[in-house]
Amino acid sequence: MDRVSSFDEPLKKLLGGATAKVMAEHLDLHTVGDLLHHYPRRYEERGKLTALADLPLDEHVTVVAQVADARILMFNNGRGKRLEVTLTDGSGRLQLVFFGHGVHKPHKELLPGRQAMFAGKVSVFNRKMQLAHPTYQLLDASDADEATEAVDAFAGRLLPIYPACKQLDSWRIAKAVDAVLPSAQDAVDPLPASLREGRGFTPLPEALLKVHRPQTKADIEDAKARLKWDEAFVLQVALARRRYADTQLPAVARRPVADGLLDAFDAKLPFTLTEGQEKVSKEIFDDLATEHPMHRLLQGEVGSGKTMVALRAMLTVVDAGGQAAMLAPTEVLAQQHHRSITEMMGELAEGGMLGGSDQGTKVVLLTGSMGMAARRQALLDLVTGEAGIVIGTHALIEDKVQFHDLGLVVVDEQHRFGVEQRDALRSKGKQPPHLLVMTATPIPRTVAMTVFGDLETSVLDQLPAGRSPIASHVVPAKDKPHFLARAWERVREEVENGHQAYVVCPRIGDDAEETEGKKGKAAKKAAAKASEEDPEKRPPLAVLDIADELRRGALAGLSVEVLHGRMHPDEKDDVMRRFAAGDVDVLVATTVIEVGVNVPNATAMVIMDADRFGVSQLHQLRGRVGRGSAPGLCLLVSEAHEASPARARLSAVAATLDGFELSRIDLEQRREGDVLGQAQSGVRSSLRMLTVIDDEEVIAAAREEAVAIVAADPELEHLPELRTVLAALLDKDREEYLDKG
Repeated sequence: MDRVSSFDEPLKKLLGGATAKVMAEHLDLHTVGDLLHHYPRRYEERGKLTALADLPLDEHVTVVAQVADARILMFNNGRGKRLEVTLTDGSGRLQLVFFGHGVHKPHKELLPGRQAMFAGKVSVFNRKMQLAHPTYQLLDASDADEATEAVDAFAGRLLPIYPACKQLDSWRIAKAVDAVLPSAQDAVDPLPASLREGRGFTPLPEALLKVHRPQTKADIEDAKARLKWDEAFVLQVALARRRYADTQLPAVARRPVADGLLDAFDAKLPFTLTEGQEKVSKEIFDDLATEHPMHRLLQGEVGSGKTMVALRAMLTVVDAGGQAAMLAPTEVLAQQHHRSITEMMGELAEGGMLGGSDQGTKVVLLTGSMGMAARRQALLDLVTGEAGIVIGTHALIEDKVQFHDLGLVVVDEQHRFGVEQRDALRSKGKQPPHLLVMTATPIPRTVAMTVFGDLETSVLDQLPAGRSPIASHVVPAKDKPHFLARAWERVREEVENGHQAYVVCPRIGDDAEETEGKKGKAAKKAAAKASEEDPEKRPPLAVLDIADELRRGALAGLSVEVLHGRMHPDEKDDVMRRFAAGDVDVLVATTVIEVGVNVPNATAMVIMDADRFGVSQLHQLRGRVGRGSAPGLCLLVSEAHEASPARARLSAVAATLDGFELSRIDLEQRREGDVLGQAQSGVRSSLRMLTVIDDEEVIAAAREEAVAIVAADPELEHLPELRTVLAALLDKDREEYLDKG
């Protein structure tokens, strides 16, 4: 059998159809290699064999004993059954108990006189020591040597506990691993020998053996160090190769032009750029001036001035004869960007129009819901090159959209576009355009290196002058209702002082099923009853309900408007415009205001059911206030219990304004699964040992080695093993993940 094929062997050949089917359906394990990479989650120490007379309470023990008697007892009027087994070892007696469906097998096997090993946790019931549902292994008394060997193997070893499922417990997975463990010898080692020896790593077959069947705790540490490194390294090589391939693509260099649009724009800025903005702009300008496409991630706190940096990059490209496109995830956001960019540019955004500047260009908006005439004009402006800047949604990627000369694509928010979309955009340029991805969600360095590993990263961590601090407080609405009343008073005070406020709710409300006929009333009643019994079960608070309550009660007399995703774009636009103009006192909204809304006069935000939002989302929402010279206030209203993890999360948000610190907390709580997201399922399924948050040093070191290796040998011609392992990692899913950048 050749080296690769033993790992590719289907499990059903070795384990039988039934077990293989459960492993495939419930654990996503299909081949020998999959099972060998299904690592134990933890290890139980079986403890030395313990005499029955000396059993410690509440500890995991292993005993060898003889069955004295076994009997089935009925309880619960004959509906339940329990098997009680009494053991003896000469020093004392011990009771075992099995319940329900678990009684059949032991009832057949644990017959009086049989000897076996039992492992479990010691508890006390009716003043007798017992083991409930212990695992056991029968010892064949016919071969004394074999029995002794089995006892030693069973008792002295660290017992691996595998991630299991209801249909297949850890014990049976361990048996299946025993069946495939000999194949560990065929593992293809992806690490170049010099790297492996230089870092003193255990060879891969040995690491697999040690992780599944460790003799000592040091074995486990050795194995983990090696297996973590492999995961980080192979992924970083894949990303480094992708970056390298991008550097081989041609692109038009877009160099700044003296006395052009950018200079005219900078000259009319009413403030100076921060040091951070200057530094990041330089990184971007340097990239734009090269003849291969820029691929850069720009991360910065809400309000750190990312849009300003992106706009200056777009103006540079327009100066150099190209066009720039900005993609936003929603129409509301596209409209806001269009509005704020045209406002920032003034007459420079009216090129070719009456009253426009001679140096100006046209800035057009393109979204799916635009009227035909406006859409036709926008498409015409793009194809002729009349419009230097276009801002839009996915509508920009459609076939009909043609550019005169697309030079730069700015993607707002890290909604990574799939490979098809990237290709569609690339094909719109004469050569691949430069790419700038922006995110306001602070991403810990390790996640940036993993999720966005194919992009160079720039960070804006300085807030522009004039931004005010935001005070944040948790409002425990259930324990202290008067705190909530005080929160509404604070909102009223802010409005009386000439400011405005947001109230954010998780849901829109007025759901069809809640309002239609008897069924709706019944559903409402049931929901109300459930929520009285358990606040977690009640539906999240809704914009329409809260707005009504506030108009009639706590904020009566103030101008209260709503904003949510089901409104017509024109209606949304109208509300936003009036709020920005100061005609609306309080805006009750869903998270549509999370990104991009800029109203410097809004100083207070009340987030209802704050525990239903993630840490990063709360931080992002909070960034909407304190954007002017007056200090901001953010009140996190929650009915969650004081000791609950949800409340701990809110306290963390209230305690710090550092987005990077919060993103670490968020990641620790959610682990990688959510952070890498569904789109990156490929990489997720390949990270079994590595945790993105804890293994920062491993990832950073692996990235360094990967970059050096790919620079020296881009095709990995001299590293066939690494090539083989990469090919296995980059199956269809994973290729797609790497192409999302």
